[in-house]
Amino acid sequence: MTTAVFEWRPLEPSIVEDFFHVDGNSWSYKFASNEEELPHRLFFPLCSSPALSVSPLQKITKMTSSGSATGPHALFVTAPYQGHFAPAVDLAINLAARGFVVTFACTEAFQHQRTASGASSADHRDVFAGARSRGLDIRYELVSDGLPVSFDRHSHPEQFYSALLHLLPSHVDELIRKLLLSEVPVDFILTDTFFSWASTLAKNHGLPCVSFWTKPALVFTLYYHMDLLIANGHFASPENRKDTITYIPGIPAIETTDLASYLRETDTTTPLQQMIARSFEEVKRCDIVLANTVQELEEETIAVLQQEQPFYAVGPVFPDGFTGGTVMTSLWPESDCSSWLDSMPPSSVLYVSFGSIASVSKKDFEEIAYGVLNSKANFVWVLRPGSSGSGAANPLPQGFLEASRERGMVVPWCRQREVLQHPAVGAFLTHCGWNSVAESMWCGVPMLCFPLFSDQPPNRKLVVENLGIGMDLGEIGEVSRGKVSSRIDDLMGGEGGAELRRKMKEVKKAVQGAVAPHGSSQKNLDQFTADLLRLISQKKASAVTETKRS
Repeated sequence: MTTAVFEWRPLEPSIVEDFFHVDGNSWSYKFASNEEELPHRLFFPLCSSPALSVSPLQKITKMTSSGSATGPHALFVTAPYQGHFAPAVDLAINLAARGFVVTFACTEAFQHQRTASGASSADHRDVFAGARSRGLDIRYELVSDGLPVSFDRHSHPEQFYSALLHLLPSHVDELIRKLLLSEVPVDFILTDTFFSWASTLAKNHGLPCVSFWTKPALVFTLYYHMDLLIANGHFASPENRKDTITYIPGIPAIETTDLASYLRETDTTTPLQQMIARSFEEVKRCDIVLANTVQELEEETIAVLQQEQPFYAVGPVFPDGFTGGTVMTSLWPESDCSSWLDSMPPSSVLYVSFGSIASVSKKDFEEIAYGVLNSKANFVWVLRPGSSGSGAANPLPQGFLEASRERGMVVPWCRQREVLQHPAVGAFLTHCGWNSVAESMWCGVPMLCFPLFSDQPPNRKLVVENLGIGMDLGEIGEVSRGKVSSRIDDLMGGEGGAELRRKMKEVKKAVQGAVAPHGSSQKNLDQFTADLLRLISQKKASAVTETKRS
């Protein structure tokens, strides 16, 4: 075994060495040369010595059997959905930039979907190629979900969810076993929260388990307390109650129309409902939860969750600031809207997108289209395949493109982050997927909210009621073209929009400040790293003890 060399200022080597030297692995810490380089406070939670709180951590490494230095090794298993995959890629890059080794795993079918979509650049085939060229240690692995790659998961969702629940874990278990025998053995498991077997697999291998929640704490809390919703008759009842919910810890009050769509159903026996229920039984046994949200935006909710288990807001997880170094995580080829936007006046363009999965009914789609057309706004509309439930190749009303030719641009997909930060964009008509909300907040663009399913209704509550940075367009089946056009015009140039933009400036400052060098999310990542190293050392020490006993 090669002993790690500790570099510090002005620490006593024995303090850290005694705490972290565990059979076969020695952890090494390189500290910054001054307090301006990185936030300090990292080691105080690990040891009782106040001396450990004065020097900022720069790099964490361990020595391999061959004598080379590496950081803690994460196996990061992401869910096979665009809205989960993109933030997982971002978090993986952030961890690697902190010195972690990351083995990033996604399903073979999802990778096939990405590369077969027509967006087949080198970055799509290997999403981390650019990150590795910058010296980051990220490995890319594919695992089977138990179904043939050619199986139509979209048309047979029940079989797909059942495979994620029952078949995928055995293939992940095989990957864990392989990585444990590698030169840089895996040190902990990091998975999407919706995997219902993560902590069980981690425990079987004596590894810490970290859960990555890609959405806000508000939504996590609702799922976390499904038992209360069931006990009070608001969920999983033949006739779910419709009155205001006031008993969820950390949420003063919420209407049933703001519950996640999966928490309004009456039948909980489907594979999807079983997966969700088991996932939140499992997450309660995870060692740490990382959430793609911002502490300052959800203080009360996060504080209550932290009483249950370590829960750290580390968002938004955009790497390299925002668009700089952005990796290609989309499923479709992306149109370049920059030249057209450059020709538009500041804050004159409405950006319209309903995300990567959701489909708008034919009736609602038509009302929204006429509302956009009847408004005064210029617009960019992302119209991916499947955006409308009509099934038509071009679901826009007849004559729409001709009537809007001078002030509108319709594209199949685009680089949303680049569009939102363009000065011509003044508002965002959105389905309220959390990635879209986070990007809109970062760019300071107020939102017009039309949630469709999943976490989108509670995301709307956060945007409209809690933060006051968006307007509500109404419920599915209730939108009208008149309401759409009037809300767009108010949001773009009316008094209502002016107040939202004022509040959005404050939110933008909080969101960007969270990932600044001394921001809350950076401090939470520091705390996570400290907690994780302690857990890794404890579990390795426990394994050594068990081995000696046997």
